[in-house]
Formats: sequence, C-alpha cells, structure tokens
Amino acid sequence: MSIHHQSEFEGMQKASEAVAVTLKEMREYAKTGMTTKDLDIYGAKRLSEFGAKSAPHATYGFPGWTCICVNNEFFHGIPSDRRILKEGDLVNIDVSAELDGFWADNGGSFVLGKDIHHHQTLVRISKEILKKAIEHIRDGVRIADIGGLIEAEAKKNGFKVVKNYGGHGVGRALHQEPLDLLNYRDPFDKRVFRKNSVVAVEVFISTDSIYGTTLRDGWTVIGDKGGFMAQQEHTMIVTDEHPFILTDMNGILNE
Repeated sequence: MSIHHQSEFEGMQKASEAVAVTLKEMREYAKTGMTTKDLDIYGAKRLSEFGAKSAPHATYGFPGWTCICVNNEFFHGIPSDRRILKEGDLVNIDVSAELDGFWADNGGSFVLGKDIHHHQTLVRISKEILKKAIEHIRDGVRIADIGGLIEAEAKKNGFKVVKNYGGHGVGRALHQEPLDLLNYRDPFDKRVFRKNSVVAVEVFISTDSIYGTTLRDGWTVIGDKGGFMAQQEHTMIVTDEHPFILTDMNGILNE
C-alpha cells in the first residue's frame, strides 16, 4: 500500500494502534503457568475491543487469533491449552489485524521471567538489528541492501538469519507488494523502497538454522537445524528520511 490521502494515514494509524497495544499488553500479561491459549484469548479480547479482526484467522483460517511460538518454534505457533509457559521460555508473539479495511502487523520475541536458559543475548541482538535496519530504510534504498545489512549484523554477533521467510508490504491486505523483504542480500533483487509505501519489516535471527520447515500441523514452523530464533517486527511508512513507525507504541525497541 502507498499512502496518498490523510484518511489512509489515519486508517493505518488506527489499525497499527490496535495491533501494537495488543502485542504490548499480551507481553505484559504473559506469566508462567498460563497456557498459550490463555494468552491468545486475552489478545483476541483486546483486538475485539478495538473493533479489529485477527488477520491470520480471517485471511488464512489460522486456528487462533495470534501466533504464539515458544522456544524451538520459529513461526505460526498455534495457541494451545496444552502448552504451559515456563520460567525462562523464549516466547514470540505475532499480532496482525484488520480494522476498517486497513491491515497492520507486528511481533516480538522476549524471555519470560528470568533468563535461566540464556536467550536474552539473542533477543537483544535481534532488536539491535531491527533498529539498525530501520535507520537505513528510506526512499530509493535497495531492498537487497537492507537484507544484506541484517545478515551481516547477525553474522558479526555469531548468529544466522532465516532465509525463506521475510517482511512484506501491508495496508490494504495482510501481504502486499513488496513481498519477500528477505534477511539476506539477493543479488538479483533490484527493487527499492518507495516513499509513502507501507511495509512490515521483520528480522529473524537464529542460533543454528537458516531455513524454516513446517510441522505436520500445517502451521508451526521450526528450524531445519534446530536451535532458537528471535523475531522483531514493525509496520512503518517509508519516507525521505527515517521511516514513520506506525507500531512504535508496542515498545519492542524501547526495552
């Protein structure tokens, strides 16, 4: 989506507020002993209070309202009444929704409680990399160059990136052009970021795997070589300078 009118900007702001506040409050609500289904139901309630509809549920028939991954799960984790959150778990929550015809997306990984399994460095580096990527995004910058920056920063810190998933355009649908905003440099990708376009930029920083593989449930993705992954995601509008971060109120980069 490209923003051309004030009404579009305001529509994206409202949709982004819904997903950002829901993500922030789900992170705060998460406690040891609760199930991921409990956490998902809380997120669904907050979205509905904004008048927003879950994007994965509405678009793809996802069996939950938000995607919640724990430990070795990378993407699209199905909320379950059998999955109980424990101290030190690496948790990822991805919240996307539609509100009045506008769609927004954001997500973040965090350590629940004390960092007894030593995941905090992975989480911290993933945040630093997203922040650095955002600092370099502006009109005319090559999409592949941002992917290259993300991979270079991950390698510099002893991590890898997941290569078969990426960010995407968003706004009038959950996934729009430009698709495949990858976490590595594709030398054949000549596309550039365009002013006023709305994009969901995501980093996927992993300890061992560079590809995600889907489990038999048809949704949950884990790493091809195991290990752990931290994701951080913001929806933003590309400008001539620093992007306007629509989901900034989720606070994932302010901790």
